[in-house]
Amino acid sequence: MLKFSSIGEINDKLISCKLCPRLVSWRQKVAYEKTARFKDWDYWGKPVPGFGDVKGRLLVVGLAPAAHGGNRTGRMFTGDRSGEWLYKALYKFGFANQPNSTSIDDGLKLKNCYITAIVRCAPPENKPLPSEIQNCNVYLENEIKLLKRVKVIVTLGQLSFKTTLKTLQKIGFKIVDGRLKFFHGNEIKLSNGARELILISSYHPSQRNTFTHKLTEEMFDQVFKRTRFLTDVLF
Repeated sequence: MLKFSSIGEINDKLISCKLCPRLVSWRQKVAYEKTARFKDWDYWGKPVPGFGDVKGRLLVVGLAPAAHGGNRTGRMFTGDRSGEWLYKALYKFGFANQPNSTSIDDGLKLKNCYITAIVRCAPPENKPLPSEIQNCNVYLENEIKLLKRVKVIVTLGQLSFKTTLKTLQKIGFKIVDGRLKFFHGNEIKLSNGARELILISSYHPSQRNTFTHKLTEEMFDQVFKRTRFLTDVLF
């Protein structure tokens, strides 16, 4: 397994990654063809690195960059509808300096928070293959190890929840308390003996979930209200 000594080293390696031919082909095709509303953009078209406060206590783990979001802008949850929900919530509870994110140079700064995903290339139909998740997992493993001050991990969506939990167990974390089932607002406490973490699951703020009201703003806010409490009070 690849090992990295810093977050910067991970990101430098990641942006040239070509482990998944299907994803390489798709992300480049989207970047070349674009979409009408972004025809004047120079798309990023590469794997999208994580970003934020490397000394933060909160880690947010998404699924993958959106084809015309992160794959266009080069930053996670930037320039898409899911990001509108996420950054509004992070701002509301003090984890971001502004409630929106439109481009990589829009002035957004995360506070006490780092954002990443289980897959770093935009997948067709937002559906990565199990092999692609596995190929990308080395980056998430190393991020969790290197982001030593993280105490709370919020996972967005069922696939992110299952992958992150499996990754934590793979690197030595054992479940102390909690239900091993995905549902909105679930909390699992884990420990590796030297470090304790709380894993919180949330529905993903995708348009499918928000337009159907499976995920409401109030529900999403409750996750980050709880996260704010945990990062401030318990640790």
